[in-house]
Amino acid sequence: MYTPRAFLDDDLPRLHDHIEQTRLAIVVTHDAQGLLASHVPVLLDRDSGEFGTLSGHLAKANPQCRALANGAQVLVIFAGADAYVSPNFYASKAEHGKVVPTWNYTAVHAHGQAEIFSDPQRLHGLVRALTTRHEAGQAVQWAVEDAPADYIDGMLNAIVGFSIAITRLQGKRKLSQNRSAADIAGVQAGLAASSDPRDQQLAHLMSSVQPGV
Repeated sequence: MYTPRAFLDDDLPRLHDHIEQTRLAIVVTHDAQGLLASHVPVLLDRDSGEFGTLSGHLAKANPQCRALANGAQVLVIFAGADAYVSPNFYASKAEHGKVVPTWNYTAVHAHGQAEIFSDPQRLHGLVRALTTRHEAGQAVQWAVEDAPADYIDGMLNAIVGFSIAITRLQGKRKLSQNRSAADIAGVQAGLAASSDPRDQQLAHLMSSVQPGV
């Protein structure tokens, strides 16, 4: 990920927060099969290794399982808030007109190699942990134990778990830090006035941004 210094985010707790707030990650590998990508929820263990460890599962029939088993390098992408920035938002447009559209966004990229596992007990614990996390907002929370045990056993037999010790973590917060304070304020106000909640989310992230920060 191209990360100019103004947009670099190396605050580890904030990167971990970003990972945990991203509901669906993109797991990317490259091997003899070519480029492969899967969209999966993952769990983060912040205290495992230097940068943390990710875990999740894929369908056993997914050819990407072979790439993970063969030690392919893995890139896991966690996309965050994003918004189109119109040149009309910039105060400097009225001064000299030398402005163009851009896109503000946040993202985290995690790199590593995967360990795969098929142990039923370990898979059961992973599925239970994922379920507990994503059922937390439901009025009536479903639990793995709500389904028949033999059915769950069959479902576990159809998946492969993976664990990725993060060896490199990249964070990017492109929030107009390369612009003047007046331009930053204009972008923040323009996005905050939007009816799109995604624009409003990005505007909220910009509320404390200063040039170069």
